[in-house]
This record gives sequence, C-alpha cells and structure tokens, in this order.
Amino acid sequence: MPTQHSEGFLEWLKTQIPLLNHMGLGQLTYDGKQLVLPAELAPNVNDKGTGFGGSLATLATISGWCLTTLLLKEQALDCDVMIRDCEMRYLAPVTGDFHAQVDTPSALELDSFLSRLKEKGRARLALDVFIIQDGVTALSMKGNYVAVIRD
Repeated sequence: MPTQHSEGFLEWLKTQIPLLNHMGLGQLTYDGKQLVLPAELAPNVNDKGTGFGGSLATLATISGWCLTTLLLKEQALDCDVMIRDCEMRYLAPVTGDFHAQVDTPSALELDSFLSRLKEKGRARLALDVFIIQDGVTALSMKGNYVAVIRD
C-alpha cells in the first residue's frame, strides 16, 4: 500500500531529473517499510545486451535518495538530500527487466538519524540498496545519504 507521500512522487521527480524519463521506470512503490522501483532492460542495455552498469548504478542511487526523501516527508521535514558516498558490487549480469529494492532502516537507526538532523540541521543515513532481476541480486550498494534542513 503506497504511503500518502509516495503518490505522484516519481512523476514529480522526473520533472527534476530528466534522465529518469529515459530509463523505462515503472511505478515506484513504498509502503513505509520498503521502496521498490522497477525498470525495463531495453532502455538500459549495453553493447553486450545486458544491463548497463551506469544505469544500474543510477537506479540504485536514486532509489536510496527516494527512500531518504520520503522518510523525511513523513516527518514533515523539508530537507535537501544528496548521496555522500557509496560502494557498489556488481554480482550478476542483468538480462531482463529488473528493480531496485531498499528497506527502511531499523527504528534505532532512523531515530538516531532524525535526532541528529533536528539537533544539528544535517545528518547521514546509511542504506543498503539492491538491484534484483528474477529474484537474483545483480548489484548491491552501500550508500550514505546526507540530509540538510532547508532554511
């Protein structure tokens, strides 16, 4: 079941990041516990007929950004969100349509992130994002996202 803040979120995001209009993205789903963002292989294919690594990295990065942003919207916090750093591992080729999946951090991690954000005006959130095709993890990403409260 989508949350109130995820309705129309991807459509808005596509107006902000034009690249996303060319990635064959499906409907973003976010239920407060997990975010899933599907993509078609065809617009993300490389010269070998498999998923282009840059497209997989883009989908993983934007999915973590989306989860962080939606978590903040749920708390009525107006923040700029950016990726600080990440580590990716390409584990298997993507040969068909695929999706990104990222789980909401534990309550303890989320509480710590939100407390620091409210206290300092900025905070870092570590997320694990996966690119999955037919149940097989093709890419794993450990990303650190930074939120900064807007003035």
